[in-house]
Amino acid sequence: MKRLLALCLLLFAGTTLAGPRIQHWTLPSGLSVYFLEAHELPMVDLKLVFDAGSARDGDLPGLASMTAGELFSGTRSLDLETLSDRLDRVGADYGAGALRDMAWITLRSLTDADALQPALDTWLQVVGEPAFPAEHFERARRQRLVALRAEREDPGTVASKAFWKAVYGDHPYAHPVNGTEQSTRALKREDLIRFHRRYYVSGNAILVIVGDRTRAQAEALARRVDGALPRGPHAPPLPPVPELRQARTVRIPFPSTQAHILVGQPGIKRGDADYFPLYLGNHVLGGSGFTSRLVKTIRVEHGLAYSVYSYFLPMRAAGPFMAGLQTRRDQTGEALALLRKTLVDYVKQGPTEAELRASKRNVTGGFPLRIASNGDLADYLAMIGFYGLPLDYLDRFNARIEAVTAAQIRDAFRRRIHPERMVTVIVGGPEAAR
Repeated sequence: MKRLLALCLLLFAGTTLAGPRIQHWTLPSGLSVYFLEAHELPMVDLKLVFDAGSARDGDLPGLASMTAGELFSGTRSLDLETLSDRLDRVGADYGAGALRDMAWITLRSLTDADALQPALDTWLQVVGEPAFPAEHFERARRQRLVALRAEREDPGTVASKAFWKAVYGDHPYAHPVNGTEQSTRALKREDLIRFHRRYYVSGNAILVIVGDRTRAQAEALARRVDGALPRGPHAPPLPPVPELRQARTVRIPFPSTQAHILVGQPGIKRGDADYFPLYLGNHVLGGSGFTSRLVKTIRVEHGLAYSVYSYFLPMRAAGPFMAGLQTRRDQTGEALALLRKTLVDYVKQGPTEAELRASKRNVTGGFPLRIASNGDLADYLAMIGFYGLPLDYLDRFNARIEAVTAAQIRDAFRRRIHPERMVTVIVGGPEAAR
């Protein structure tokens, strides 16, 4: 069912994206709808997004992801086998998941009534009436405990969890999305029911519709979805993320041949005024693979790492800026010093004009491939709706990239990135070896 949607959005006029316009409306219940009409294939993608990510876990880390993961385990009138059989029989593709900010549930179906209607009927039961069967919940909890124990043996995962905790402290972003062994043991089926009842409600939801529907048909679809959702308000705002006041290094012993190193700080929120200078500037620094400064310096020139990168992860509250690499344990100090020097120099100097031109070509040239399918577009519309971005975000993306100057990048990096007070996490370094 994973067919590509050949949309007019792939046609560019200069640096402006030419294609169908995103339509948006809000129902009286508070459900916000984003619709993109595309008739090239007889398919439709639905994506319901809730402000119900792991930042809403409270005292039970992993609750949001367990709730999303158990949605398709059965409804009040359908057991797991019947539910799956009904969707598979009509060739529907479906899923659910959660990250720190959001949770989602998706459906992809052919638009023929014999396929869409039974798929939609079944999916809406999952949306509004999940049963979270006790037997399936207990099995899922045992499986998660096994997975969490296995993560102890993966130095990359150990480093990532330590990084988020060190950067975010007591903020809801600090704990891992899939929780901890302690919190998973404490989870009860009733916690999932309570979480669903609080957060999977119309006022806390974004509905995305992309595909072979007219506006009238999309409105009818939206009303069907709205009718299945319980009523309820939007989740309260997340607390702001405090800035780091000083540098901190976390060293974790690990019997690996390589050291995993992460360096970073809180970065930016979605919709930040500095997003485009920081995004394009990071493409030069560590986001463009072999052409990035970090790869050229640390891998190509010094041979200290195979993988080295950096990125911003904008979120509802300030998501992280992170740079990372893996290197031999005896090279940890040298590689880390070179990473820090490259970062400091880049914050001071910014990109060269040649680097800037090359990055603009790379970003704008690759943008059509990132919105080439129905599912890709649904993901982008979900992001636009969830974070309140302008409806012409996709249309103007390349033009906004082309307008960025080297001076803007230098200014943004100097104001927002602080190498002298970043968190550094080292898993398996020299201290661990001794």
